[in-house]
Amino acid sequence: MTLRSEIGSQLDRYDIAILEALALNGRLAVTDLARRIGLSKTPTQARLKRLQADAYITGFRAVLNPAKLGRDHVAFVEVKLTDTTERALTAFNHAVRNLPEVEQCHMIAGAFDYLLKVRTTDIKAYRQVLGEKISALPFVGSSSTHVSMEAVKDDAF
Repeated sequence: MTLRSEIGSQLDRYDIAILEALALNGRLAVTDLARRIGLSKTPTQARLKRLQADAYITGFRAVLNPAKLGRDHVAFVEVKLTDTTERALTAFNHAVRNLPEVEQCHMIAGAFDYLLKVRTTDIKAYRQVLGEKISALPFVGSSSTHVSMEAVKDDAF
């Protein structure tokens, strides 16, 4: 994926080149990054700091292999709440952030309120997480599970 067409004129070609390079390898040394984008080290460092300060870059992290860690069972859970007042949404949002098995949580405009991506070791572990944790979240009225058979594409960009 190229960022050039999506950002427009907010960033110049060097900024975009930095973002694209770091999206592929966040551990790239500044000297290697500078060489790759065609600038010297000092202006590359300044641009990198600005991109971080302006929140284009929000952090760096290791990408872990879920299968190696025994967490390759993925389920997507549609959650309907019994109450959608701001108080209920805030309570749900706060509580779901504390579940390590929930890898992603998205508020949805549609037939249900939230879509969760849940990672566990297997279906038995998932069933326990659903019954003991997800169903116990504030204001959960019902849920529907979709189990992933294979991740065809699983990239942030």
